[in-house]
Amino acid sequence: MKVTLKSRRLMLLQNLLFVVLFLAAIGLAGWLSTQYNYHADWTENGRNTLSATSVALLGEVSQAVVITVFVRETPLLRKHISELVARYQRYNADIELKFVNPDADPQRVREMNITTEGEMVVESGGQQARTKQISEEGISNALQKVLRGGERKIAFLQGHGERDFLGTAAYDLATWAQQLEAKGAQLYGLNLASEAVVPDNTSLLVIAGPQADLLPAELVAIQGYLDRGGNLLWLVDPGKLFGLSGIGKQLGVEFLSGTIIDPNVSQVGMQLFGTDDPRMVLVASYGAHPVVNDFDFNTLFPMARGIEISGADGWQPTTLLKTLSNVWAENGEVAGSIGFDAGDIAGPLNIGVALSREGDDAPQRVVVIGDGDFLSNGYLGVGGNLQLAMNIANWLVNDDTLLSIPAQSSSDITLDMDEFELAMVGLAFLVVLPLLLLGSGFFIWWRRRRR
Repeated sequence: MKVTLKSRRLMLLQNLLFVVLFLAAIGLAGWLSTQYNYHADWTENGRNTLSATSVALLGEVSQAVVITVFVRETPLLRKHISELVARYQRYNADIELKFVNPDADPQRVREMNITTEGEMVVESGGQQARTKQISEEGISNALQKVLRGGERKIAFLQGHGERDFLGTAAYDLATWAQQLEAKGAQLYGLNLASEAVVPDNTSLLVIAGPQADLLPAELVAIQGYLDRGGNLLWLVDPGKLFGLSGIGKQLGVEFLSGTIIDPNVSQVGMQLFGTDDPRMVLVASYGAHPVVNDFDFNTLFPMARGIEISGADGWQPTTLLKTLSNVWAENGEVAGSIGFDAGDIAGPLNIGVALSREGDDAPQRVVVIGDGDFLSNGYLGVGGNLQLAMNIANWLVNDDTLLSIPAQSSSDITLDMDEFELAMVGLAFLVVLPLLLLGSGFFIWWRRRRR
């Protein structure tokens, strides 16, 4: 091609036009990046993305949220917190993050009673909640407390040998109580021998396996609480009802005699749960109810009893927990070699029911479980017991927004290769790739030589 003054000008014009268009494309891409945001999480379990429950919770946020974190000038920790809060900001731009250096502002630390570095204070609409967990669970739980607009008061009936919500024995409920408090509930013991009525601001009354008869005045107080629309969690172990049979009739619930025997646990229990006691009841089948929607955990109930729903005016009953079909209620002595006899009750058996009816301000809710051990310190960590316990509590206090925040495991953070795979990777990088580069260079040189 003959180079002329005209062709040179044309090439200069083309180059100039290319530069202008290239710069315009970069500017347009920059402008689009300010108008639109795209985020992709390629981790195996989406652990860098908020869970569906947290996203649903953010949909309830109608006012600006300020998250104040008390942490020193530690770049890595502050970066981690910023990235965590950024996940929330992608769904709600009205969330603001502030850092406070506790060394630089000790007066504020004292005023707000900050005790741990990394403690977060979440504020919105005049409400405040705090968390010491630098995690999605911690932030979402604190945000849930703020959205509630007040504490949920849960009363535990006392004075009859019930399971102690402050007790640390295997029989007691301290572990579950700590989880409830982390979710924003306010717990207190209630002795109806000294209190005439259940306080009206009680969100939930828990009757956890009394071991002595309730007084007539105490039963009247509980019945009055239910008549006023109160919510109830009743844990009923095998044996006597200690005067609470009238409450069962009021709810339309009847209890089967005997202790449930589950041969399935005796067969595989040592592998799954570390026990082969046939009184341990395995539950893998759940009813159609919000408490157990998408609930795919096995749960274990030691020494459970069966429940039948006889029906009562106004109450809508739903089965929550059902045993496997080869289970039965043993009415004889549970010792030695046992099997199903004529006097026993064949399964499958209900061991958990939920009841609800319309109230003046909110639906009234009751859950009756034929076992209290599954909530105890000794068994709460088995299978899905804790998850089920929290789902039940949240439903009973009308907190359906955040039933659970699933833990996101990090199974893809390591790469495991055997010796052969390591050898192939080494061969590819040390031999094959250099040969390809040399070959491509030789090919380009050879093509140019032929011109």
